[in-house]
Amino acid sequence: MNFTESDIIKALSTVNDPDIQRDLVSLGMIKDIKLEAAKVSFSVVLTTPACPLKAKIEKDCREAVEKVVGKGVEIAIFMTSSVTSLRDNAPLLPGVKNIIAVASGKGGVGKSTVTSNLAVALAKAGAKVGLIDADIYGPSIPVMFNCEHEQPTVKQVNGKNIIVPIEQYGVKLVSIGFLTPPESAVVWRGPMASSALKQFIMDVEWGDLDYLFIDLPPGTSDIHLTLVQTVPVTGAIIVTTPQKVALADAQKGLAMFKQPQINVPVLGVVENMAYFSPEELPDNKYYIFGKDGGSNLSQKFDVPLLGQIPLVQSIRESGDSGLPAVLKEGVTAKAFMDLSEALARHIAIRNATFTQTKKVEILS
Repeated sequence: MNFTESDIIKALSTVNDPDIQRDLVSLGMIKDIKLEAAKVSFSVVLTTPACPLKAKIEKDCREAVEKVVGKGVEIAIFMTSSVTSLRDNAPLLPGVKNIIAVASGKGGVGKSTVTSNLAVALAKAGAKVGLIDADIYGPSIPVMFNCEHEQPTVKQVNGKNIIVPIEQYGVKLVSIGFLTPPESAVVWRGPMASSALKQFIMDVEWGDLDYLFIDLPPGTSDIHLTLVQTVPVTGAIIVTTPQKVALADAQKGLAMFKQPQINVPVLGVVENMAYFSPEELPDNKYYIFGKDGGSNLSQKFDVPLLGQIPLVQSIRESGDSGLPAVLKEGVTAKAFMDLSEALARHIAIRNATFTQTKKVEILS
């Protein structure tokens, strides 16, 4: 054996993470190097299980090591993942690595549909995921997860009542819809709704999560301010549809997170109902709500366009039946899986590039 561990490390230090643009060794992504007479093995710890560049990174590592050890040596690469986080020693939600706010300027743009499918897609990829339905007045997550008649249990921890979230499709869920009859209206003033969100954050047994999604109500309200004042948010996603009236409202939602006193990184824009594709003509695209609205919004604010989700009948059917579209086959499932991979990438880039978001102390 005419190579050493230092040779392997030096070779792998020439391989960059394509997103973060730093080498794998300095990022701490290379672990457990083992050398034998005719075999080299090591682990590559990706920043998310939903990494779309997994195959490229593995190929680059193999080629780099082969230059050092030669073609006669077996190279065994174990691809694992550990989601990155800036929330070390967080007093609230200590086991949660990333808190993602999902917002929209107006109702009816499919924000809850996008949130549900994103959460399930990441859980499907192997991540630990939770979802808070913070739309107190119009909770739709229980229906979308086919568990509207379930109720979470409560247990005592150190003399305090703690809610145990409902788990469905690998996602931990909490919603006001689990705590009130489906046909009843929640008639609360703003402070009561904000108090409910705080309870969902503080008094729920979330445990260890890679991603906790907060499905916010439409617009900009007390709920949004309560969230950013209660916990430091990793980043926000803005969901819109292509037409002008939706974009005008989405712009306000995006601008809210970018305000200096709030300063939550915007991870990107999701353009829902981007085009209509008939089931019998899946390759045809009809831009019935306009074209490139989400793309133009992302360019204006210099944030990524995370994905464009088509308007197809199966998405509506999936929401109504409580089986998210990403769990089925077809163009919609692929669109949501691609979206989840894009989001996971941008969270990893955000964690490697920016400092931790500060909790908003006072907002005058």
